[in-house]
Amino acid sequence: MSQANIEVNAAASGTFRIGGDVEVHRLGFGAMRVTGPGIWEAPQDPGEARRVLARLPELGVNLIDTADSYGPFVSEDLLREALHPYGGLLIATKGGLARHGPDVWKSLGRPEYLRQCVLMSLRRLGVEEIEAASSFFEVATVQNLYNLTRRDSEEVLSYCERHEIGFLPWYPLAAGKLAEPGGLLDEVAAARGATHAQVALAWLLAKSSVMLPIPGTGKVAHLEQNVAAAGVALDADEVGRLDRAGRAVWQAAQASA
Repeated sequence: MSQANIEVNAAASGTFRIGGDVEVHRLGFGAMRVTGPGIWEAPQDPGEARRVLARLPELGVNLIDTADSYGPFVSEDLLREALHPYGGLLIATKGGLARHGPDVWKSLGRPEYLRQCVLMSLRRLGVEEIEAASSFFEVATVQNLYNLTRRDSEEVLSYCERHEIGFLPWYPLAAGKLAEPGGLLDEVAAARGATHAQVALAWLLAKSSVMLPIPGTGKVAHLEQNVAAAGVALDADEVGRLDRAGRAVWQAAQASA
């Protein structure tokens, strides 16, 4: 399959109902990189960042992940500018991290601060209705570090599969040693007419039906390359070989730690 023949639409990744209710395409977008260096302040090219966000619905991407700490506040503000009122889109945000400078992230889980995070995110995103939260709630999605060569959350993923909970892998494109020239990732990418990143995303989508990758970028061209991964159909042998190779790299790293 040549690169030109790969469909550039997130709809090709299939769908998942978050919380059993809200249906989204499984390949989403992480809006962390539409900020400046160190995930701090405005992006170096604000116009390109807005074009990236505006392009998402055109590419069938309807699950967008952000946070009040991205910028801070920059990512949420840009999302509102580019996409409000979000027709057909699901915007997921989160709080609990205080920012004091570039690449500085301090956990702050005090209840009053978390409530403030929620209220301010709703205001920045332009959301007018707030559902009353109950003392207990049903988990709809989990977001953990997970990729070809990082498998720390395998048990969490298995739990999500058993309970039909969406699993959002962050840092989804990393492939470690598998990305070395002449390696397995090279072989599969060449066979599929795809890039390493596209194969890594395609593997995640094939790995589990509850997997909802959210790769982020600040460039339209990179966005289109990522979304094209939804059209890369790996066969069972390729999925299995990548799975075993990635697990072996992860296990070796664990043993040497």
